[in-house]
Amino acid sequence: MNRYVLGIDQSTQGTKGLLFDENGALICRSDLPHRQYIDQRGWVEHDPEEIYANTVQVVKKLVEKSGIDKNDIKVLGISNQRETALVWDRNTGKPVYNAVVWQCARGAKICERIAEQGHGEMIRSHTGLQLSPYFSAAKIAWVLENVEGAAEKAEKGELCCGTIDSWLVYKLTGGKEFRTDYSNASRTQLFHIGSLSWDQEVCSLFGIPVSCLAEVTDSDGEYGYTDFEGYFENPIPIRGVLGDSHGALFGQGCTDKGMIKTTYGTGSSIMMNIGQKPVYSDRVVTSLAWKMNGQVNYVLEGNINYTGAVITWLKDELKLISSPSETEILANKANPGDRSYLVPAFSGLGAPYWDSEASGILTGITRTTGRAEIVRAGLESIAYQITDVVNAMSEESGIKIQELRVDGGPTRNKYLMQFQSDIADVTVQVPSAEELSGIGAAYAAGIAAGIFDREKVFSQMTRTKFSPEMEPEVRNEKYQGWKKAVKQVLT
Repeated sequence: MNRYVLGIDQSTQGTKGLLFDENGALICRSDLPHRQYIDQRGWVEHDPEEIYANTVQVVKKLVEKSGIDKNDIKVLGISNQRETALVWDRNTGKPVYNAVVWQCARGAKICERIAEQGHGEMIRSHTGLQLSPYFSAAKIAWVLENVEGAAEKAEKGELCCGTIDSWLVYKLTGGKEFRTDYSNASRTQLFHIGSLSWDQEVCSLFGIPVSCLAEVTDSDGEYGYTDFEGYFENPIPIRGVLGDSHGALFGQGCTDKGMIKTTYGTGSSIMMNIGQKPVYSDRVVTSLAWKMNGQVNYVLEGNINYTGAVITWLKDELKLISSPSETEILANKANPGDRSYLVPAFSGLGAPYWDSEASGILTGITRTTGRAEIVRAGLESIAYQITDVVNAMSEESGIKIQELRVDGGPTRNKYLMQFQSDIADVTVQVPSAEELSGIGAAYAAGIAAGIFDREKVFSQMTRTKFSPEMEPEVRNEKYQGWKKAVKQVLT
């Protein structure tokens, strides 16, 4: 009898169903997009009911597409877009408002109010996160403050305030389970990462009763059973839940202290496993990687606003390329002696600078700087920004980083991967597999259910390796030029 593991990756743009065989190989995938609600203020929302309906539908599509017997699916793992938050009625299961998406900064005034009261540093020391509307707390607080009757119902314990993972667990189990995992809890800005519990003091500042928050459960723990609205004859257990970046960290096999992964997307998330004790930093944030086998691991994380989006800008706004693949060709053609730098601070600079007022700059150009040189500067800006975060993490943790495991679309660019290895002076490993977030959650579930062997499932992933080739003096000269360019844009 075959035994399959099901992964659901609920991301910002859509929901993916992923099917894995007993060896951990991805054998089939199915996708459904959901609508993005964006208004003139830049507020972003999703319809939670649509997301849940798509989750059920994508599993049906996956089974039909793969042709397997659905009774052979034995366990489910879920990865999810982090920080996106919603509030629903505990009794009816109906949302009181749409989900407020992680990109949405509508909670800014709530954070400003709390900062003016002098609580910013306390919140950072308890949660590992700088006070920001980016995290779930301000989003939930906004809903409770702006939806009529919501605050009163919350005080009575009649509402559930949660993240997308807890919403899916609640709905998939027919309202029996209201749970979240440690990785998602640590990104709400409501969780004390030292005591590993909801922080009563911080929750009170945001006006969110602890009684409305989910039960925090091990990332490979027991989340109840689901039959996908009667589609499965026998309900299957949910045994893995991870926020998307944490799922990618686990999927990359970064399970030991000092291991680090970078996701190259529109922006970038750089995440480093720092082991079983937290390290607090002003330059990057501290979160929980997960809690598995009863043991927590902490991470340092840095987020960059513009990495892959730089390539989109070169294509759509500057019209210098017609497709992302052209960047590799042009970078290789560019004059090796050109010293142009692009600092893509289009909406400020994220980690490790945290300067929201910074604006972008193209500097170091000469009469011979042309299309190829500007495109190369844009491409290299991705690697420089990631190197800044990697260096900050190494300094803060006291750990020398030897290897960078990477994923995301831009990792197919061989020039970028070699330059990343050269400028950061580390080995870069590109896995053959994509969908690392969903892979991580499915692997956690499959290992917990006894279907996957932990050592074997990680060792079967093949990788392309890039090693540093640049002379130390050249590397130092190039990197110092970058640091000088960044100084020009800092306010």
